[in-house]
Amino acid sequence: MKKIIMAAAAAIIAVSASAQTYKFAHVNYNELVMLMPEADSARAQLNAAQKEAQDTYQSMVDEFNTKAQQYQEKQATWTPAVRDSKEKELNDIQQRISEFQQNIQQELSQQQSQLMAPIQQKAQEAVQKLAKEGGYIYVFESGSLLYVDSTKSTDLTPAARKALGIPAGRTLESLQQELQAQSQAGQN
Repeated sequence: MKKIIMAAAAAIIAVSASAQTYKFAHVNYNELVMLMPEADSARAQLNAAQKEAQDTYQSMVDEFNTKAQQYQEKQATWTPAVRDSKEKELNDIQQRISEFQQNIQQELSQQQSQLMAPIQQKAQEAVQKLAKEGGYIYVFESGSLLYVDSTKSTDLTPAARKALGIPAGRTLESLQQELQAQSQAGQN
């Protein structure tokens, strides 16, 4: 009798173990990263660097245009040596502008990566913590999913937003409006 009870208990445990349900979750990682308060600071730093780069570029172009206009107006009166010197100077300025454009794009891209890396890491750590606390075996990026059955997958985005200090009313749409307003204010 004892063997039968033990066998039945083992069978019940085996059936229970195989019937264990796995928990899945999804999160809008891009939303988290874009809306984090730290991302605002990173965007401000990057915008300042871009503005400085644009100002530098514009001053280089202005210098070129001024010297090119001077060349056009006075070339007929210059000796061949002066004309050659001025042409070389214009070519050098063009080369500097070209090199600046290439280098600044790389530098701005690197700066963006450096500024965003800790923000992305913080978001990832928050999602991992929530997933572990909730007992989820997988957390998927909702932006790359074609279909999510919300009855079988939990959306961790609201909890992650709270954990990361993202204001409740802030959305990607409101961020887009903020950025457009800043862009328009900067143009005026």
